[in-house]
Amino acid sequence: MLLAVILAAIRVVGFVARALGQPQVVGEMIAGVALGPSLFGLLAPDVHGALFTKPALTVLYCMAQVGLALYMFMVGLELRVDLIRARIRGAAGVSLAGILVPFALGALIAIWILPRGDLFTEGVRVGHAVVFLGSAMSITAFPMLARILYERNLTGTSYGTLSLAAGSLDDAAAWCLLAFVLASFKADPSIAAYAVGGGGLYALIVLGPGRLLLRSLGAVVERAGDLSATLFSFVLLLVMLGAWFTDYTGVYAVFGAFILGAAMPRGALSRELERRIEPLTTTFLLPLFFVYSGLNTRINLIDEPALWAIAALVLLAAVLGKGLACGLAARVSGEGWRQSVAIGALMNARGLMELILLNIGLERGLITPALFSIMVIMAVVTTLMATPVFTAVGAGHGLGDSQLPIRIPLEEPLLDE
Repeated sequence: MLLAVILAAIRVVGFVARALGQPQVVGEMIAGVALGPSLFGLLAPDVHGALFTKPALTVLYCMAQVGLALYMFMVGLELRVDLIRARIRGAAGVSLAGILVPFALGALIAIWILPRGDLFTEGVRVGHAVVFLGSAMSITAFPMLARILYERNLTGTSYGTLSLAAGSLDDAAAWCLLAFVLASFKADPSIAAYAVGGGGLYALIVLGPGRLLLRSLGAVVERAGDLSATLFSFVLLLVMLGAWFTDYTGVYAVFGAFILGAAMPRGALSRELERRIEPLTTTFLLPLFFVYSGLNTRINLIDEPALWAIAALVLLAAVLGKGLACGLAARVSGEGWRQSVAIGALMNARGLMELILLNIGLERGLITPALFSIMVIMAVVTTLMATPVFTAVGAGHGLGDSQLPIRIPLEEPLLDE
């Protein structure tokens, strides 16, 4: 019954979001918050409690984690290193602006709010707070950015290429910063060394010799013209093992899945994997993560003017630090004003990637539910802003039934073979 209610709510809210010109993912984010204690739990607490029991939440959490691992595998599968190479200078400038400025603003906010004692958990030092909140302010909803550009046939344009390259660099940097803060959060230096060393070793092996071994899988699919059930199961096994290993080392499961996706050979194998994994992941498993995030979002915890002032400041810093900074950097790199505004709007959206990062911080005991809720509000608002601003400057028309993941055609090899 719980899963039926979740799916029904997601489709209804998603339909309304699409009717208003927003992508499906925005509707799923809002549906997740609406099903949580902030709305559904407030209006019908007895029904909410009967549906979201402790055993049900355990199952929901496990399914959401599987969906996240598969989704991040597909994000890695779609990583376009060729786009980064094509516009490396402009992308580096936009990405640098989109990291340094929001990171600096997030760091200042972290230093300011840390002494309150109710937003970061006890034991969080200034360095941890600065790096975490800076990373949270710096991240970009890269899959959503790519989806918008793809549906408007803008992936091959100058500013489309620049946006994709800058977005991928931005998220890579933010995830590296997050890995650092998670590894250093524990007082024991050996734990940090184990996390950084284990995660780094995994990346080196998978992207090095592992990538060469994975080519044979691609060759088998190319010769057969199809992906067998046995080979498909083997790939899923690798995804789960990679996610388990990076989680075991103390980083996070999504890193392992993402790196494995980036190492997979492009061509028939990647297309078949996307065709088989995408429908179930994006329409069923991944939306469960939005609901799980919504259950942790309690807007009623922002119950005093000071907290609402912090929420407004976080939102303002997010928009100015990311949207404005990236737009100006794009203009400096040679793009027109309209294209620069569109790039800034796309880079400013946080979306799913922000929710993943925030859930990691909450689970690992870095932030409290109050700060989690403040940051979720920022993520939803900045994501809502992206499409209207992008459309207003004449960059395209409505998104229609936008789904994740990226779905950029993979006709040519994207990584050096």
